Amino acid sequence: MGKITFVFSGQGAQHVGMGKDFYEGNASVRALFDAAEAKRAGTLAQMFEGDEAELRKTENTQPCLYLADLAPAIVLKEMGVCAEGVAGFSLGEMPALAFSGALSPIDGFELTVRRGEIMGEAASTQNAAMVAAVKLDNEVVEEVCREFTAVYPVNYNCHGQLVVSGEKDQITEFSAKIKERGGMALPLKVSGGFHSPFMDEAAKKFASVLENTTFSAPTVAIYANRTGKQYGEDIVSVLREQMNHPVLWENTIKQMAADGFDIFIETGVGNVLTKLITKILPGARVYTADSMEACEKIAKEVLQNA
Repeated sequence: MGKITFVFSGQGAQHVGMGKDFYEGNASVRALFDAAEAKRAGTLAQMFEGDEAELRKTENTQPCLYLADLAPAIVLKEMGVCAEGVAGFSLGEMPALAFSGALSPIDGFELTVRRGEIMGEAASTQNAAMVAAVKLDNEVVEEVCREFTAVYPVNYNCHGQLVVSGEKDQITEFSAKIKERGGMALPLKVSGGFHSPFMDEAAKKFASVLENTTFSAPTVAIYANRTGKQYGEDIVSVLREQMNHPVLWENTIKQMAADGFDIFIETGVGNVLTKLITKILPGARVYTADSMEACEKIAKEVLQNA
């Protein structure tokens, strides 16, 4: 069997109803979700029966998506699918840290609640948005960004897909210029200009929270958005720069492949990362674990080939 990694979905993948299948079908997931609900009342209602607009608010999205991301990873582990490495896209790095053993699941939840509050507060004071520029080389998108004072390349997803953060009025003009170049600019379901200088003050606030957080040595390899490589011993120094610096996702996946990982299982919501990894590594075995049924099928196939 090849080396397995779990990759955890990021903000923008959320939808009402996420995680309910796992909550109803697995006792360990239910215990974690109930413990999280005790820490932050109303979380499960936002996940299972809220409205999309409320869920899209960063302070709600992040704790809810954290739980939805962890759920299939917990289920797969109980089914005998053992990940030797993990990575998460933006917010997904929080459940990845928890699954790696760097934090307990409930401590990770509480840290994610603070992260969401801090980023949500920052987003509410800014007139910023994010769009995915597609069908163009990264260099072309970077060149267009340089034509503006407040538009930044932030998420390096894969070749031909680069997300930017920017001031909303400038994003409108940026999108028009991308179209002129032969590309498209697709709005993202997020409420701020993340992974850019728009988050500088938020990053400072979160750094103070991190300084008072105790991390353990991970039990599986965990890769960082900030560097595209494995975390070193000092988790805080890397994580405190995550929210206001680009997500180097393509570099991360290529580094994992170079380190021998060839089975990638997206745990969480939807299949955005599955699609990106397929583009980055056409020969990799890639799975989407977004339901109990999907986890059962993945476990059967992966373990049969062990």
